[in-house]
Amino acid sequence: MIRTRFAPSPNGSLHLGHAWAAIVAHDLARERGGEFLVRVEDIDGARSRAELADDHLADLDWLDLHWDGPVVRQSERLESYADAAERLRGMGLLYPCQCTRADVLAAARADGPDGPLYPGTCRGRDMYSHGAAWRLDMAKAVALAGPLTWRDENAGEQAARPELFGDVVLVRKDAPASYHLAATLDDSADGITLVTRGADLFAATHVHRLLQALFGLPVPVWHHHALLVEANGKKLAKRRGSAQEGFGLTDRRRAGEYGRALADALRAGHFPAGISLGTGVGGGT
Repeated sequence: MIRTRFAPSPNGSLHLGHAWAAIVAHDLARERGGEFLVRVEDIDGARSRAELADDHLADLDWLDLHWDGPVVRQSERLESYADAAERLRGMGLLYPCQCTRADVLAAARADGPDGPLYPGTCRGRDMYSHGAAWRLDMAKAVALAGPLTWRDENAGEQAARPELFGDVVLVRKDAPASYHLAATLDDSADGITLVTRGADLFAATHVHRLLQALFGLPVPVWHHHALLVEANGKKLAKRRGSAQEGFGLTDRRRAGEYGRALADALRAGHFPAGISLGTGVGGGT
């Protein structure tokens, strides 16, 4: 049975881009007789706020997107992240890193999908781990896992290329797990068979496929969908205040707008002024 999920982070208000992502996940599950789950990704330190998580759930209900089973929260799974990190340490695949973002930017010699590529400054050093981030020794991990593939419903079969990311952070200094580690473990724990997310996260799947191999986890299928973008071509984003520019779901809900009508309009490709459906990655729609 197919199982999808929508996994918002309560560090800002949801906007129309989130509505679109939730609709894709919800509708694919319903069309195929499956289940749609909601997971609250609330481990972003002080930025994660319980009241925003409540707003997010209310927004989904307002859009007439109803989930199956209880809402899952990452904050209830900290032990599983710690156990996974310890397992990787035992395999000799994690090392502590004290570099700041400024350090990485200054030392980087190339760019990866996430920005400046970490040059391995702390790899192999005998250094203290207190307050450090923990990075994956990518070369060792790739050699151990061997060749891997994964499949996207839109782009087809893909050869995994996690080395594009270099030594990614899996345990952050300010959080118990990075997005890469937490999302991979959570999707497995939740029995997700179809991972739906925006095309901007297409490349991240290379890392997630590697982690699945290292932990011996089931491999889902992915569905990377196109993004809603503003008139300037940039995707809607919390950090740029998209929810405060007339595209926020909570404000629309509280203003008395009919959420089901908005969801149906998005399904039909009728986007608010200044918003359009951007180009997907690798053939995404």
